[in-house]
Amino acid sequence: MDLERIRADTPAAEGQTFLHSAGSSLMPKPVVEAMVDHIRLEEQVGGYAAADREQVRLDAVYDGVASLLNAAPDEIALVENATVGWQMAFYALPFQPGDRILTTRAEYAANYVAYLQMARRVGVVIDVVPDDETGALDVAALERMIDARTRLISITWIPTNGGLTNPAAEVGRIARAAGVLYLLDACQAVGQMPVDVAALGCDMLAATGRKFLRGPRGTGFVYVRRDLMLSLEPPMIDHFAAPWTADDQYTLRPDARRFETWENNYAARLGLGAAVDYARAIGLDAIETRCRMLAGRLREGLGALGHVTLLDLGRDPSAIVSFAVAGHTALQVLCACEAEQIVIGASLPNSTRLDSEARHLPVILRASPHYFNTEAEVDRLVELAGRLKG
Repeated sequence: MDLERIRADTPAAEGQTFLHSAGSSLMPKPVVEAMVDHIRLEEQVGGYAAADREQVRLDAVYDGVASLLNAAPDEIALVENATVGWQMAFYALPFQPGDRILTTRAEYAANYVAYLQMARRVGVVIDVVPDDETGALDVAALERMIDARTRLISITWIPTNGGLTNPAAEVGRIARAAGVLYLLDACQAVGQMPVDVAALGCDMLAATGRKFLRGPRGTGFVYVRRDLMLSLEPPMIDHFAAPWTADDQYTLRPDARRFETWENNYAARLGLGAAVDYARAIGLDAIETRCRMLAGRLREGLGALGHVTLLDLGRDPSAIVSFAVAGHTALQVLCACEAEQIVIGASLPNSTRLDSEARHLPVILRASPHYFNTEAEVDRLVELAGRLKG
């Protein structure tokens, strides 16, 4: 990995220690340039003509995302954010009263409230799979819980906090064997590690551009396995998703773009495509190795401080490091970090309510180093935390 070139492509990394890629990462120059160039083109010729001129590059974004996921381009829909993509997949499923949704204790709030709405609207049953002794989803318990009424397994691969990496591929193996649909929230995984939908065994996967992928806000995508996708009616459509083919008839597109609408932010799409290309050029294996090294270094440093409590779970922690500093609220620590130009985040209990209540978690601190960070930057946060004793 050419860290010098990567840092040069990330000028905002200089002058601050940015450890907040789990929230919204720093975009590299090629991403910004792709967006600015298109906006300049729109300025000159208007949005329609600009999109027409850039149609080849816009279509190539589907190819890039598909390659990133080991999927086919016609299985990819580009959407405004991961939540929209996830919702399009989830709400397209024809749930019936009594259908069961199996999920995890660390499930993200946006997903869980959708389960609750479906329970209220249709009468589905939400069952939470227990954790194993490390805090990850217990795959043996999942296998035992599946029955004839189980309609969907829906989990978050890497939760928004807690450092956890759930055994997504094992869940896929179990889902396939049982013939149960599997929806995977991969927001924190995409861009941090290799993602292969075939190896994962998932039927649907949603992710965002703004986090570890280092793309712009307002971008996301959803993968839907082809044979499943062709059987699903999106929860809402327009004349792009479903052309008006007769006075009293529409025909759904034969690809995942049936989950899209006609109007889009094309500059942001090109930025997403540039972010995908940038990550693939570096290599996701190399990115994962460096992310794990930096996060491991941070955990080791913070864990050596007697007044800092690590709050991470699982055998295979991600690049999200969650912690608390005794005698200081999360806000106080964030303010101390800001004063020294260290950027980290915090996670509210209601982001993962079930896990937060089970572990009695307050607002917790969340640091997420990425491959463009240096060891010295990670050590800066450890040194600051050390000075907050008492």
